[in-house]
Amino acid sequence: MYDVILAFITSFALTYLAIPSIINLAIKKNLMDEPGERRSHKISTPSLGGIGIFAGTLFSIILWTPFNYFGDLQYILCAFIIIFLIGAKDDIDPISPSKKFLGELFAAGILVFRANVRLTSFYGFFGIYEIPEFVSILLSIFTIIVIINSFNLIDGINGLSASLGLLITSVLGTWFFLIGSIELAIVAFSLGGALIAFLKYNITPAKIFMGDTGALLLGLVCSILAIKFIELHNDITNSPYTFASAPSIAIAILILPLFDTLRVFILRVYEGRSPFSPDRKHIHHIMIDLGLTHMQATGILFLTNILFIIMAVMLQNVGNLMLLVITLSLAFVMSLMASRMVERKKQKAIK
Repeated sequence: MYDVILAFITSFALTYLAIPSIINLAIKKNLMDEPGERRSHKISTPSLGGIGIFAGTLFSIILWTPFNYFGDLQYILCAFIIIFLIGAKDDIDPISPSKKFLGELFAAGILVFRANVRLTSFYGFFGIYEIPEFVSILLSIFTIIVIINSFNLIDGINGLSASLGLLITSVLGTWFFLIGSIELAIVAFSLGGALIAFLKYNITPAKIFMGDTGALLLGLVCSILAIKFIELHNDITNSPYTFASAPSIAIAILILPLFDTLRVFILRVYEGRSPFSPDRKHIHHIMIDLGLTHMQATGILFLTNILFIIMAVMLQNVGNLMLLVITLSLAFVMSLMASRMVERKKQKAIK
């Protein structure tokens, strides 16, 4: 327990102390995120906060993980470094989406082939359980890349990505601690400590953004924790901390970034555009268009994610497929209601 607490405190302290220097350096070197049509901020703001998050998280994990628990953690840290290099390069000197994707694919490959971060079953979805190894590899890599990019896409207003990341790492980190998976608990709470420190500088008026460096790392860690949460249920069948419908609960824990990504991709394809084409259709843009401030929108979305987690835990016994249908249906209805409210507001403004 002390290792987990110390990892959290160390990560918080290091990130908290590092970010002011990063802000000053970014301003001196003009490494800023400029306002634009799709941007929700109105002044130039440093976008290298992910460097502080990465430093605090990595240092804390290495310092406080007991050697006998380290296991495959060395490969996870290798994936961290790959993602950090991609994100930092993109924040300083933007790279093409194809190069970014190849880097993410490399990091995902390290996790799947070396760290054994892999989904091995469909867990009863559509009546399917065990799957061939080749399908397992493809499914795992796809899942990791989707989660990584979902956090990158939702990082659009002050405090949102860090708040959701803090919620997810706290929930999953606590579960890993309770089942005795100390190394994953340390990973979760190290990132959580760094995110709390970052939030001090990211709440409105934001002094810094996490940028791709932070968003990609956050997505990578959440993908690892989510997959391990699902897979470790195979080994703790008699534990009091076992959940029924673990895969659907994992999706509910990550519902906001995952559903928002699915939603905007479908809307863009429906409109005949590339799913990767930029626009203002994200759920956080809708909240801003309703007239909410950044922090009001972040607070509402944060509480919404908590409600989805509580709902999923309460309904865990309905089965994986039914719980997934309920979760996605509720998310769809809520997003549709918000979109309709924005349309009505625009119509009233025209009149």
